[in-house]
Amino acid sequence: MPAEQEILTPPSQTPRAHRVDALFSHGRLVAIPRREARREQLLVHLAEALFERERSYTEREVNEALLTVHEDCSALRRYLVVAGLLVRPRDGSSYRRGR
Repeated sequence: MPAEQEILTPPSQTPRAHRVDALFSHGRLVAIPRREARREQLLVHLAEALFERERSYTEREVNEALLTVHEDCSALRRYLVVAGLLVRPRDGSSYRRGR
């Protein structure tokens, strides 16, 4: 859960170090955060920015979208699935936005 000050501070006034855009340089993700809370923040941002609700994506489409921000698309895809932000059937034939 975010700290009380983060809840009360409007996003435009949140210090850059706490914003997701601090993880990017020239539109590319600099590194996948190791800290779970920070990675979750990134994953939510990616899910919302790259994938539409109610639309199915092939694995190739998911990879192509993730490659626009970072070269390790398989790690990002795996993190998104584990976090429940992308869901897929057991056979992995398609992906959809989750929570």
